[in-house]
Amino acid sequence: MQLSKEDKLKQINEVCKHTLMETLEISITDFGDDYLVAKMPVNERVYQPDGVLHGGATAALAESVGSFASHLFSNLEEVFVRGIEITANHLKSVKNGHVYAKATFLHKGRTTQLLDIRVTDDHDNLISVCRLSTISLPRNK
Repeated sequence: MQLSKEDKLKQINEVCKHTLMETLEISITDFGDDYLVAKMPVNERVYQPDGVLHGGATAALAESVGSFASHLFSNLEEVFVRGIEITANHLKSVKNGHVYAKATFLHKGRTTQLLDIRVTDDHDNLISVCRLSTISLPRNK
């Protein structure tokens, strides 16, 4: 029986229990054939000392959504996925609301993947542009 998109999202978010994603209240909200979207609330849990979204929290959101996309679109019976490098260019500050990260593949190779991750706010303003490279390594059977 094929799971509905809503049931798949529920299943995906269950895997995030007891992880950094739960600590930062990151949830996966949408996915398609070549993208994955997550959101994170902007509040005192993710502030830097002057009361705006911490760049490290933004990078954690970006790496979470990008890594999860690589996992979701890989055959996890054969490989496991690890992040190799992340870059983040922060363009605008956010004080409240939510930020949304959309990961899309620039390269989906058998061994390496490169993802573009755009982080926006509630008003669709571009907050950060991130790149994540991941690697798929064979599982020992």
